[in-house]
Amino acid sequence: MNRLFLFIAWSLCVMLCAVDVCAQESMCRTLTIDEMFSLAEENSKSLRAGKTGVEESRQAIKSARNARLPEISASLSFSYIGNGRMWDRDFSDKTKIEMPHFGNNLAVEASQIIYAGGAIQHGISLAKLQSESARLSLEENRDKVRLMLVSYYLDLYKQQNLIGVYDANIAQTKQVLDELQAKEAEGVVLHNDITRYELQLSNLELQRTRLQNNRTILNNRLVVTLGLPEGTLITPDSTLLVTDVPVESEAHWTKTAVETSPSLQQSELSVKMLLHQDKIIRSERIPKIALFAGNNLDGPILIEVPTINKNFNYWYVGVGVKYNIDALFKTPRDLSRSRLSIRRQQEAHDYATEQTELAVQAEYIKYLECFETLATQEKSVELAERNYNVIHNRYRNDMALITDMLDAGNAKISAETELVNARIDLIFNYYKLLYISGTL
Repeated sequence: MNRLFLFIAWSLCVMLCAVDVCAQESMCRTLTIDEMFSLAEENSKSLRAGKTGVEESRQAIKSARNARLPEISASLSFSYIGNGRMWDRDFSDKTKIEMPHFGNNLAVEASQIIYAGGAIQHGISLAKLQSESARLSLEENRDKVRLMLVSYYLDLYKQQNLIGVYDANIAQTKQVLDELQAKEAEGVVLHNDITRYELQLSNLELQRTRLQNNRTILNNRLVVTLGLPEGTLITPDSTLLVTDVPVESEAHWTKTAVETSPSLQQSELSVKMLLHQDKIIRSERIPKIALFAGNNLDGPILIEVPTINKNFNYWYVGVGVKYNIDALFKTPRDLSRSRLSIRRQQEAHDYATEQTELAVQAEYIKYLECFETLATQEKSVELAERNYNVIHNRYRNDMALITDMLDAGNAKISAETELVNARIDLIFNYYKLLYISGTL
């Protein structure tokens, strides 16, 4: 039997069964993998949190840029001023001084940093890197969700195909039972032989029930994750099993993973962030220069005795220099710790790169193995089908035992099951390679 025809036949059988079930359901939806990814992008609660984190990090950049803007403050106060007391230096000769009781103050002050040793610019760059890290974290989470969905989706397809395999074998077993019962009526078959095949049929039906239950569980998981209405019955794309998957070289996958893997990019960003943090620490040893200006309106004038019950206004502008003297002995220790942090993160990045390359290598070997397994299982199905037909014909001609029929039937079921699993495992391993390389 042609291999491609075998896959198509199974897929059509499963799809016809699914259509019949869908006709009895309120909602039935056929999804491709790309459509499933689009639904997850819209409805996945896990991805929503990541998108919010990205928006938050973008606002953090704007907050960091605020350090470039001038600082402006204004204050307004009113007060009640009590009468004053005045004594000689030995606290004798007390004199009471009448004071104006209403006091007011209005002050406006502005300052603009013109040089901070690069701390502001590095702070903005650090915020940008943190925003990029949040985006990569979202990408990594998106890939995890997609791989999980592909796993559910292909398992669902596997259950549907296996149900089709078991349906075909149940029908075939019932046909053999009919033949046995006809022979029993002729007196050429023992009832014990019929019992064995009835047991075989019972086991097949039990396995089919288990497969159907697994299918229902996987369907529910997909429905919840994709945000579809409760009760939706998902049917995988019928062309999936006959879709060709590319065979690229191991070097291609490794190069792609090193360049595009979100986890490796995040690790690299962590090194860059620590470098900017190191420069911010170094800026602590540099004086800060700022322009400032202010205007004050005070009243009354209390520095005179007697007081002058008038408002006094004055303004000022200038240049200020600020230097933290304690940075001379605190910063060197912070810098030593910063250098160790940078080295640790660089070593962690190198290790992550090494592990990613090993993971690609391992998955690539499994990927190639899947092609060999598929070819072997295709041949096994062909041989098992041929063996079953030979045994069946021999049994009809009383040249084989019922146990031979049972063994041939079990071998045929096993081969067909393994073939379905092999094809789906090949597709899943391809998506795992896409996941590891950061291109899912």
